[in-house]
Amino acid sequence: MSETRAVLRGVRLSVDKGRLVADLIRGKKVDQALNVLQFTQKKAAVIIKKVLESAIANAEHNDGADIDELKVKTIFVEQGTTLKRFTARAKGRGNRISKPTCHVYVTVGN
Repeated sequence: MSETRAVLRGVRLSVDKGRLVADLIRGKKVDQALNVLQFTQKKAAVIIKKVLESAIANAEHNDGADIDELKVKTIFVEQGTTLKRFTARAKGRGNRISKPTCHVYVTVGN
């Protein structure tokens, strides 16, 4: 019963958008999760798919796990730092633009 994880930090993606996609694959078998991510048309799906593939590669290389029996044990998306930018507005004013980041954690196991 080994578990292997992969982490991606500082992704330019909002937490809410990442969690929408993470909820789709939580608890599924790895091949089924990859299939769902392949056909989900969201930016977060591409990012989470890369992290899941990394976790699978870690499990195969480090633990010698059988890919066919792996499941997505846990997947969660946490809030990262927010980049604050300013844009020019009329009459010499400025508005703040928030560019949120997040951290993606994926754990696969039997």
